[in-house]
Amino acid sequence: MRLCAGQSRVAGMPIGPSSRARDLGLAPGGGTPGPTNSIVDVPSVRVGQVSLHEGTRLHTGVTAIVPDTVDRAGGRLPAGLFVGNGYGKLVGATQLVELGEIETPILLTGTLSAFRAADALVSYVLALPGNERVESLNPVVGETNDGHLSDIRSRPITEEHVLEALRTATSAPVAQGCVGAGTGTAALGFKGGIGSASRQVDLGDRGSCTVGVLVQSNFSGTLTVAGVPIDAQEALGADADHAVPRGNSCMLVVAVDAGLDARQLRRVAARAVFGMARVGSDFAQGSGDYAIAFDVGAASDIPDTKLNPIFFAAQEATEEALLDSLFLATTTQGADGHVKHAVPLDFVIEKCAMAGVFDR
Repeated sequence: MRLCAGQSRVAGMPIGPSSRARDLGLAPGGGTPGPTNSIVDVPSVRVGQVSLHEGTRLHTGVTAIVPDTVDRAGGRLPAGLFVGNGYGKLVGATQLVELGEIETPILLTGTLSAFRAADALVSYVLALPGNERVESLNPVVGETNDGHLSDIRSRPITEEHVLEALRTATSAPVAQGCVGAGTGTAALGFKGGIGSASRQVDLGDRGSCTVGVLVQSNFSGTLTVAGVPIDAQEALGADADHAVPRGNSCMLVVAVDAGLDARQLRRVAARAVFGMARVGSDFAQGSGDYAIAFDVGAASDIPDTKLNPIFFAAQEATEEALLDSLFLATTTQGADGHVKHAVPLDFVIEKCAMAGVFDR
């Protein structure tokens, strides 16, 4: 683990309530991030989010990942899916695997709202100019279960929420933490959320590309930062919540602009799921862990022997995105008196300092 260039970290110094891992000197690996260190660093990829809060009853939302190519009539992009564990309701999965492509933006939301979100996504795409005669469409909607902090049975996501997320999608830096589809999620004993990171990749004689990752974290295990376990019980003491069911899922979306084909993209997606292990996922049987990778670049003939830099970047960006999804989240009180506390970053820094992380 290396400190970011020009930064230092001393145990005991004041730390804000939420910070990106990179700002704390805890960015994983030595790869170079893009300008915003998020998925929108991949050209022509935009993100839109809508967050819903209603007292302590509702904390949920929608996150839309919108590549320009599929935001117009007839648009398709090569894509691959890797399933770490299939305990989930990923709408559109079988056609994505069969044809190796996506033909709509990708939505993320809460489990029982996935089907309403899919219907709204179909309405959005059918209404695009030039799609007046379309009779078949494969919406792609991922989900995690935010029922610990939100009234999931009320299925609060409406068509208007989905349309707002799609229509406001932008290439501005991605909001992270308790936003969009991560508004009510929890992960590794703490409040989870949306996270995003990117890496610029040198492909040698093949040029360069960008790998961007966006995550919706909502899974169990022991948070691990730079190889140091951060036990929620020890970190939170009496505030630790033991009522969270094991599992509950993670959605990972990877964007690339290298011109990879669907088979290669499935291999990239697998590396994103592998990246979950770096932050301490226990891959519980009740966790639906899915990664979708798509490529916005012109088709190329990059051989598999040249894919290692992309594989490494996907794992590293996934790790950083997952850390940021927790580090930027805030304590949230939810339905039935449940509370999920943010990661105490001063505790993380102290533990990492004691383990010698900042001297490595």
